[in-house]
Amino acid sequence: MSEELQTTLAELCVAKGMRMTEQRRVIASVIEAASEEHPDVEELYRRAVAIDSRISISTVYRTVKLFEDAGMIERHDFRDGRSRYETVPDEHHDHMIDLRSGKVIEFRSEEIEALQEFIAKRLGYKLVDHRLELYGVPIDQAEADEGNGAD
Repeated sequence: MSEELQTTLAELCVAKGMRMTEQRRVIASVIEAASEEHPDVEELYRRAVAIDSRISISTVYRTVKLFEDAGMIERHDFRDGRSRYETVPDEHHDHMIDLRSGKVIEFRSEEIEALQEFIAKRLGYKLVDHRLELYGVPIDQAEADEGNGAD
């Protein structure tokens, strides 16, 4: 990620009245650099400790919780039994999760956005937020499974 994004997260922390220790700066930098990968706390810890060996896993857990509570990062549960994180995006996006590899693909679809608005309105609601997660396997793998009688 760019230096501008790293500065932005640090500035958000200061603007929210958080004390910015060197360890928090490292963790913030690691989160931003890995945001598109949606890492879990253990992966964030591995990357942070490679930069500063004094950072403990409990410091990473506390810092992630602090950033999440402050609305600077989002937590996701992509059905793999672990919480995964990304910085709050500038623009809304949804996720496609590859169940074979665990890869998370971010996407945006104006058609899906319009359909969600239409459904909410039809049901008598104004849509204020949503989260869409699609789970699948690559088409070539799905077709191979079907040929083998797998579900």
